[in-house]
Amino acid sequence: MVKRLPSDPPVLPGLTYVRPLGSGGFADVFLYEQEMPRRAVAVKVLPGNLRDPDLVRMFNTEADVLAHLSAHPSIVTVYQAGISADGRPYIVMEYCPGSLAQRYRIERIPVDEVLSIGIRMASALETSHRAGLVHRDIKPSNILVTSFGVAVLADFGIASSLARARHDEMFAMSVPWSAPEVIAEETTGTIASEVWGLGATVYSLLAGHSPFERMDRGQNSRDHLRRRILRASYTRIPRPDVPDAVQRVLAVAMSRLPGDRYPSALAFAEALRSVQAELGLAPTALDVAVEEWIPSPSAVDLADDAVRGPIRTSVSHETSRKSAPTLAVAAGRDGGEDEWFDASAPDRRRGWIIGALALALVASVVTAWALLTSGIF
Repeated sequence: MVKRLPSDPPVLPGLTYVRPLGSGGFADVFLYEQEMPRRAVAVKVLPGNLRDPDLVRMFNTEADVLAHLSAHPSIVTVYQAGISADGRPYIVMEYCPGSLAQRYRIERIPVDEVLSIGIRMASALETSHRAGLVHRDIKPSNILVTSFGVAVLADFGIASSLARARHDEMFAMSVPWSAPEVIAEETTGTIASEVWGLGATVYSLLAGHSPFERMDRGQNSRDHLRRRILRASYTRIPRPDVPDAVQRVLAVAMSRLPGDRYPSALAFAEALRSVQAELGLAPTALDVAVEEWIPSPSAVDLADDAVRGPIRTSVSHETSRKSAPTLAVAAGRDGGEDEWFDASAPDRRRGWIIGALALALVASVVTAWALLTSGIF
């Protein structure tokens, strides 16, 4: 498949373009600086030439899901969404300068850090599941790192409902981290498959590669990986500092049969916390939303493919035309309603006074001359 070239960054009100951050299969991400309040933000935007209803639906889903869940400390925050002047939907999100996309392949991440990341991601998934939603694309590249070094879950573009599966829902998957039942197209996503995906992600962060890659030979095509995942035989992480307790937890999370896995993301998190206790590590907090906070699943319309949001109908540009008089607001003399006044009015009033005095002087001269010539004086 030919890789798509990134689109041009849109002109957005109150935001100044800085540089590109990345390009995916259906969207581009750019770094902008927000003017008020001043901060760096990431802007995810659909390319202008894409009008596929499925892509718009995925974009709307991500904006709506993040709006409901991003108060969670381990889920990326969304600030706003809208439509640019050239008609492209965009989402303004928290800028995260780091990612686990490649770090695990080039660096041996400490075991205690990986355990903490796994618990944070399990907490985020548990909160999403309680809201009736499954992420469906858990993998290292969808774990970002904030400016404070905190891992957060991102990219809810293919999130789906736990309660209302749609007959036309596509099987979207990142093969190296997808559960056997998803690979076999038996389900588009369940809590059990999410537990598998997170287990495979934690495995990758420790091993330096995805669970079913073979590092001693090059047979790691998509088809090779699919066949190995369908057999789902757990292979121990070849790293001496990974304790047996971690291996056992990951083996359960990545069991071939869904019923043999942890029953929830919360149970997986608790198993990882038990390992922390066994190793004498400080436990990572379990941030799970209480029932009163969790939004109703009906609050997110996963079938909405309409382009919606505030529309910027014009784009600012330099001009040589004179601008209209500047308007300002001042409090009324009586302290009541604000009154609008023209900020250039003082200069104009001064001109009117001078003109009136000049006319009065001319009129006086003409009158005096008329009286003299009439013989009255």
